[in-house]
Amino acid sequence: MTRVVGQTPVIEQRLQKLDAIRDLGIEPYPYRFEPTHYSVDVIASFDTLNASGEEVRVAGRLIVTRGHGKAAFADLRDAKGRLQIYVRLDNIGDDAFALWKLLDIGDFIGVSGRVFKTRTGQISVRVQTLALLTKAIRPLPVPKEEIRGGERVVHDQFSDKELRYRRRYLDLALNPDVQAVFRKRSAVVSAMREFLDARGFLEVETPVLQPLYGGASARAFVTHHNVLDMPLYLRISDELYLKRLIVGGLERAYADYSDMMAIAEALYAFVAEKVNGATTLEYQKREIDLTPPWPRIPMLDAIEKYGNIDVACSSDADLHAACKRFGSDIEPSAERGLLINELFEACVEPELIQPTFITDYPIAVSPLAKRHRTQKDLTERFEIFINGWEAGNAFSELNDPIDQRQRFAHQKTLRDRGDDEAQMLDEDFLLALEHGMPPTGGLGIGVDRLVMLLADAPSIRDAILFPHMRPKEGLDDHG
Repeated sequence: MTRVVGQTPVIEQRLQKLDAIRDLGIEPYPYRFEPTHYSVDVIASFDTLNASGEEVRVAGRLIVTRGHGKAAFADLRDAKGRLQIYVRLDNIGDDAFALWKLLDIGDFIGVSGRVFKTRTGQISVRVQTLALLTKAIRPLPVPKEEIRGGERVVHDQFSDKELRYRRRYLDLALNPDVQAVFRKRSAVVSAMREFLDARGFLEVETPVLQPLYGGASARAFVTHHNVLDMPLYLRISDELYLKRLIVGGLERAYADYSDMMAIAEALYAFVAEKVNGATTLEYQKREIDLTPPWPRIPMLDAIEKYGNIDVACSSDADLHAACKRFGSDIEPSAERGLLINELFEACVEPELIQPTFITDYPIAVSPLAKRHRTQKDLTERFEIFINGWEAGNAFSELNDPIDQRQRFAHQKTLRDRGDDEAQMLDEDFLLALEHGMPPTGGLGIGVDRLVMLLADAPSIRDAILFPHMRPKEGLDDHG
């Protein structure tokens, strides 16, 4: 008998069943099965199917069995729901019933038969043919279920958050609500594409691995290209490559950050309407209204409103002291723009529950944004805030190559002082910019945050199929 890593008595028993199935002359891993209906289709069309006597073919994972002897009820779960089946020796014959007795929770099966209702009114399929589609040799942590007063009660549900993130396949297999989140995520991305396509935007690809990283402030992951014998960096932003394409004429240009605000709020409202059917939603018992227009508040005004600090009349020392009061441990040598941004994050961000544009950021924290047309120390940049989160970022894009070079030079100074998140000086990008880039507005949307909102997902990890997790010492990867 074959053995597997982490074998337990339960797995050993399943392997024995696997051998027994093969001894019956049945391939436990066949190539295909052609269903005619999903579970929800059978339930929705029951009256028609029942009246016509049409046979249905359904497939899915076996998740519950009830009954012993020569007949049993069971539940199958497919991509759209669950459906009860009724298996009886007299209906399927000795050979198929012998196979049935060797099945376990977690196996995939396909069945065909006519629909009927049980005495309790449960829509079911009376199985006439049975096919094993996959034998699961490792058991799922399937919760126990019982029927109480006609209601299904679940015990010992697979609910350990960390284990669910690490083994997302189990989370999806056992928790239909989780599947619904990621189906909604797919719908969100499709709706965003529909919105942008209708407005003449072009979808493009940019390098995942880059000889220089840029477009945002972060420490990059570095790797090595063996054939080219050179270091490469995992991208932290698409921005500088997108701007190269605009130089080349693949543009939807001639816009500024005001245009981006109009696009952003319209996009959010469109996606919410398309995916959820409304522009208002409830997120973690808090109502959020995405209906445009959204408030537009300059950063300095927001600090004065929520922090009661007049930035224009405050010295750098005053701002540093204010940061300390709000719990920030920013370096005493931090320049004024960084102090302002730190103060904003500390005293304003948590207050921004309804969708809000915070505009006009300091140059120090916006090295790729165009200078503000009337305020020399600020830039034409905004961020979207919803529920206290940063949910988007946009600029009037800096297209002056001389100014951009000076900004990069300043970022290099910061790197030389030890700031390893400062941006790199990218000569190839500057070369492109020197050939001329038209006035452009740029916008980055926080897709994960948008999915969280529309799916009422409490954590960003609940909106990402495979979130990164720290290695856990002693984690049993085979149990």
